[in-house]
Amino acid sequence: MTQHAALDTNAHRELRIDPRAGAARGDAVMATLTVPSEFRQVQAHYPILFRRDNPQDPFIAVALFGFENGENLFLDGEHWDARYRPLSIAIQPFLVGRPASGDGPGQVHIDLGHPRIAAGGEGIRLFDADGQATPYLEDIAEKLGALDEGYRASPAFFAALADHDLLEPFTLEVTLDDGSVNSLVGFHIIDEAKLRALDASTLGKLHADGHLMPMFMALASLSQLAGLVDRRNAKLSHG
Repeated sequence: MTQHAALDTNAHRELRIDPRAGAARGDAVMATLTVPSEFRQVQAHYPILFRRDNPQDPFIAVALFGFENGENLFLDGEHWDARYRPLSIAIQPFLVGRPASGDGPGQVHIDLGHPRIAAGGEGIRLFDADGQATPYLEDIAEKLGALDEGYRASPAFFAALADHDLLEPFTLEVTLDDGSVNSLVGFHIIDEAKLRALDASTLGKLHADGHLMPMFMALASLSQLAGLVDRRNAKLSHG
């Protein structure tokens, strides 16, 4: 159960975090939220797909880790087998909190019910003996700021995709080495043909608004699907 609280120097002076990767620490997920401002880093390792839970809901972008719920093919015990972890995973168990009005600067909040909360004096401290933020917490705050800024800028990116009808449904069926079939349904990708067909003026406007590069990065990320299949086959071969 989540227990969100604003991070407080006094209340959380002795709190420690276990930064190691692992299924028991919340990393056993098929996908995680990603934002256009980090697509360049994400595309080097993970496919970027788009989805929404209901037709009336806005789209979100996700970095794909596996083919079924709870499967993260980048997890190897306590090792995350990629040089970059998407911000929404890297910042856990922290999050950005805001006033009830939604306005004003964000605050660093923490989920005290998250499995990364360390016990027994183990883990990394958030505050030093003088109550000052440790380098670890400063790094988390920087990542939180980047994620928050990227998330708040995302609606303009998705509006541009909608304005030009640039998302198309995506279904993938993969036959694995053991003969089993893995399917991905319910996702969308950028329609490359429609993007190529846009006139120079429209492309220039997308570029000026900062949307064109994330679109190219999302398209480039689809090459990582083959690597994901390889990881699934390797997992099967090792039992």
